[in-house]
Amino acid sequence: MTIDAAAASAPLDAPRRRELALALVAERGFVRVAELSRAFGVTTVTARADLDALERQGGIRRVHGGAVPLSSPLAAERPEREPSFEEALEASVEPKRLIGEQAAALVRSGQSIILDVGTTTLQVARALRARTDLDDLVVFTNGLSIALELEAEIPRFTVVVTGGTLRPKQHSLVHPLAGSMLEEVHVDLAFIGCNGVDAAHGVTNANLPEASVKSLMMRAAARSIVVADATKLGEVHLGRIAPIDAFDGLVTDAAAPPPIVAELLDAGLAVHVARDSRVDP
Repeated sequence: MTIDAAAASAPLDAPRRRELALALVAERGFVRVAELSRAFGVTTVTARADLDALERQGGIRRVHGGAVPLSSPLAAERPEREPSFEEALEASVEPKRLIGEQAAALVRSGQSIILDVGTTTLQVARALRARTDLDDLVVFTNGLSIALELEAEIPRFTVVVTGGTLRPKQHSLVHPLAGSMLEEVHVDLAFIGCNGVDAAHGVTNANLPEASVKSLMMRAAARSIVVADATKLGEVHLGRIAPIDAFDGLVTDAAAPPPIVAELLDAGLAVHVARDSRVDP
């Protein structure tokens, strides 16, 4: 069944709409509120109410902008608070490792890069360490965990910590002072972490001071790549880092919902999906 097939029928009552919506979510893996609104000829408020009712019945899981099946990796509860670095480190471990490897493959010897704070960028750092072909790499970071991860690679890598005020929750350095160094440098490539990637609302972060530093990192880089696992796609958070068209690419994992990926591609963002080369396609 498709959205178009559902729309071809006569006006539907609530039970039938919800039955069709449940089938569409199961078939497609992700359905947006706006799609259901158009398909069933109802307001977005009614479409949201239908999805809310299905979630209460245990049939789906609501996510930003729509719904996914309960079996989807995106169906996990959104935390009510910002998770600590250690809590985030335990989430989506394998997807983040693959994203790290794919992102690290973009780096060349002799380049200068920025590694933003975060557990996904920590995986980029680990993948860079594993690249024995890399030499003369300069890495700027505001993440203490990333700096410590790369310390063993000195002098093969030059590691520069931005300075700033320490956020203990994320082991990150933010304003004041974090921007002072970033305003004085220009690097080849910045890898930016985030809490949300949405075609309309751009790339966002849950914490405003960190979002501000991420924006400065982008201004200091010739190219910027956002690294985000599938759970971040379609999400929108408090602090806007930059619009989609400010980035040169996204590296995500194979669980990324095709409809969201299509929206990002339509918005002009190059999307690189990290897959496990050890698994047959």
